[in-house]
Amino acid sequence: MTGLRYVYAVCHPFRSALQAQLAGVAGAPPKQLTHRGLVAVVSTVPEADFAEAPLRAHLEDLDWLTVTARAHQQVIDALTAVTTPLPLRLATVFRDDSGVRTMMEAREQDFRRVLDRLEGRVEWGVKVYVERAPTEAPEPAGPDPSDRRAESGRDYLRRRRTQTRAHEDVWQRATQFAGRLHETLSAFAEDRRVHAPQSAALSTASGQNVLNAAYLVPRADSEEFVELVDREKDDVPGIRVELTGPWAAYSFTGEFAEESEVER
Repeated sequence: MTGLRYVYAVCHPFRSALQAQLAGVAGAPPKQLTHRGLVAVVSTVPEADFAEAPLRAHLEDLDWLTVTARAHQQVIDALTAVTTPLPLRLATVFRDDSGVRTMMEAREQDFRRVLDRLEGRVEWGVKVYVERAPTEAPEPAGPDPSDRRAESGRDYLRRRRTQTRAHEDVWQRATQFAGRLHETLSAFAEDRRVHAPQSAALSTASGQNVLNAAYLVPRADSEEFVELVDREKDDVPGIRVELTGPWAAYSFTGEFAEESEVER
């Protein structure tokens, strides 16, 4: 193969075929590269885009980054359906097959340790959000002089205090609920990670994120885990629970999905 080698993940050997029409980064189909009993899932990408200098420039381009990340995740999702992948960081690129094999040999023991731990397991994500309190109605677009005369400063402050108390009550209930939910799910899961709450400014989700957690669950127990979340998330006014997955176990792969340097 000509071009550079883009590495998506490392896996134990697997027999199930990936989707026939699966396209990876830059539109190239993923292939298996076997070395010392491990499999690296790779595809060929053009040097014009993935050599060190152009790649660093591309990583500052949000549109390019979004397309590349989606293609990368598409391959990881396909792998998760047939095996237990250890995902590598986005844009992990090597000069050729030999470079990939050298990397696999150097990190063989770490790869085996993590793969053995993750075998047959998937990640589920659970988020808890506080929605707008019922009394927190948006302020009117423009003041009405007659309303301003009718509402004294004391009335205005009383109304604002009521709104603040309502928000604080919902927030307290959400925090307590999130703590109970996390405790229940942690007792069921084999492992868990609590991530920083998602920023409301960066997230497209409505509401304020109270809990942002990931749970490592045996694939065979996933249905029971989903049912547990459904039972626990009884309708609570002002609180929303979001369940996502099953995913490859990104939150439990240690340094492999988080390295900051593009490897060669």
